[in-house]
Formats: sequence, structure tokens, C-alpha cells
Amino acid sequence: MEYHNINPVYDKDSKILILGSFPSVKSRESQFFYGHPQNRFWKVISALTGTSLPQTVEDKRKMLINNNIAVWDVIASCDIEGSSDSSIKNVVVNDLSEILKETNIKTIFLNGGTAYKLFKKYNKDIDIDIIKLPSTSPANARYSLNMLIDDWKIIRDRL
Repeated sequence: MEYHNINPVYDKDSKILILGSFPSVKSRESQFFYGHPQNRFWKVISALTGTSLPQTVEDKRKMLINNNIAVWDVIASCDIEGSSDSSIKNVVVNDLSEILKETNIKTIFLNGGTAYKLFKKYNKDIDIDIIKLPSTSPANARYSLNMLIDDWKIIRDRL
């Protein structure tokens, strides 16, 4: 059993929430979201917010907060082989009620199909706009960076 060991990033001004499925091995090692160097998340968010690519965890956290973006994951703990979403079993979900109560979040974006599927399965009582986006994971090789940025532009309308 692997446990989510990264605190959510948000503050009272957060307007959108981006949820992944579960942190990758690299993210769990670095203790922050999207820690794999090939994951395009930070490049996409930088492009959408017009900010330079953050290098440190603190820079990443500041970029999110300064742009009213909250980030966390659907899953709190699960059985997983490496970083493979397709191997996820025995899911325990994160409780999103605190984030939703303490913020002004009006839209939840799901980073990839697995995050979307698990969110829909375990969060039937959350009545907020839900939008599935293509995964920024390197496993989603058929999406170029430009394609991801294009599909993720919907986020700008919600900020």
C-alpha cells in the first residue's frame, strides 16, 4: 500500500482545483506534485499563466497560489505498481470537503482519464463543474506539449 504524502496546495482565493490520480514515484520522492522531469504539467501551467517555468518546489507552489490554482490528487492511498495508473487497486480517496469549504473553487479539472474515472466513482456528492483534461504524464505520448496547452486553455476562462 502506497500513501499520499503531499499536502494539497490551495488558499482562500483558489478558484479552480486540478486533481491528478496519485503521485508518481518521482513525485513521492520529491514530496511535490508532478515531480517526474518528463511530466508536462509545469510547462502547461506556465504557458497558461504567462509565467516562467518554476524550478523549485517553492516556485511551483507560489505560481499556483498566485494564479488561484489549487492542486491535489483524487487518491489518498492505494496499491500501485511503480507509477502505473492502470495498476491502481484498493483505492482510498482524499476528502475534498475542506478544500471546497475554505476556497472559492467553482471548477474541478481532472488531469487524465484515470483521475476523472476515479473522481466520478468516489465523489458523487460533489456538485461542481467537472472537466476532464488530457493527461500531462509522459505516458500520454500521443499528445504534444502544444496539444496539451491548447486543450488546457479552458482553465484560463475559469481563473
